[in-house]
Amino acid sequence: MNTLASPASDRPLAGLNVVELHAIGPVPFAGMLLRNLGATVTRVSPPVDPGLGVPGKARFDPLNDGKAVLLADMKTDAGMAQVHALLAGADLLLEGFRPGVLERLGLAPDALMQRYPRLVIGRLSGWGSRGELAARAGHDINYLALAGVLHAIGPGERPVPPLNVVADFGGGAMHLLVGVLSKLVQRSISGRGGVAETSILAGTVGLTPMFYGMLANGVWNLKREANLLDGGAPFYRVYRTRDARFVAIGAIEAKFYAQLLDVLGLAGEIDPRRQFDETTWAATIARFDARIAEKTRDEWAALAATCDCCMAPVLDFEEAARHPHNLANGLYVDQPIAQPDAVIGFTR
Repeated sequence: MNTLASPASDRPLAGLNVVELHAIGPVPFAGMLLRNLGATVTRVSPPVDPGLGVPGKARFDPLNDGKAVLLADMKTDAGMAQVHALLAGADLLLEGFRPGVLERLGLAPDALMQRYPRLVIGRLSGWGSRGELAARAGHDINYLALAGVLHAIGPGERPVPPLNVVADFGGGAMHLLVGVLSKLVQRSISGRGGVAETSILAGTVGLTPMFYGMLANGVWNLKREANLLDGGAPFYRVYRTRDARFVAIGAIEAKFYAQLLDVLGLAGEIDPRRQFDETTWAATIARFDARIAEKTRDEWAALAATCDCCMAPVLDFEEAARHPHNLANGLYVDQPIAQPDAVIGFTR
């Protein structure tokens, strides 16, 4: 795809000016995606951050590569003058403070809208702007916990945090981006900006409607590793291979399950008509465990690549960045390290 290598002027958000107030996690991730889409992003950071050292000095920082940096002390008049100079030419402001901090800095959205009527303001808090937790600190694992998501992930013995790609990035950052891009579209019609506000908790809750439907329909229960999509089903599960690596199987549809049984050499032993009979799952898992342990991960991957059995090798980050299929689709670049490229392509 090599979107990052293409001129910013060719990308759909070329000419959009974004001001990103210093934060960690989902806000810089959102800024990175806007930059990948062609926007000019300026990150406003304090001259010295007690928690992170001097901002922007990390040796490799893919979330912030390519962003302009303004070092400004927003607690001083001089620093705020620098910020307002940026906002005067900005289309979008992104902030990820706790509720009330932006207001205490003198950048309340109402005041900003009066001064910069075309400005779109994207606000992302952790817990939301109301309720007993609004002012509290938190991280991805905490928001997952309160959203009911963490309880559902992992083996039966205990929940397992799925990195911070779910609440921070999938929940918070993506819903923030949907909000601000929607306001930018509205601005193109009305001529006026506005505020899009969400939280990491809200964005995580926003990922879960399907599971509430499944609960209501009686096809999901609240136990871990006991459902269709949580590792409870033998055909949607991770298995250890002979070389102590893993393959991931997701053969939900009957036609794919039949091909999986063929690849595993178990078509004559396991009745595909009982695929969704939960009373058979434990025995089928045991049979799959034993068979998959007979070959290496890459041997199974080679067999799986010949049909639609929905089996894939479980790669680590470095392997994923070198996999021929991922490279054929331009998913990674080496600038200056192996890292994901922009993953949305535009051909017209």
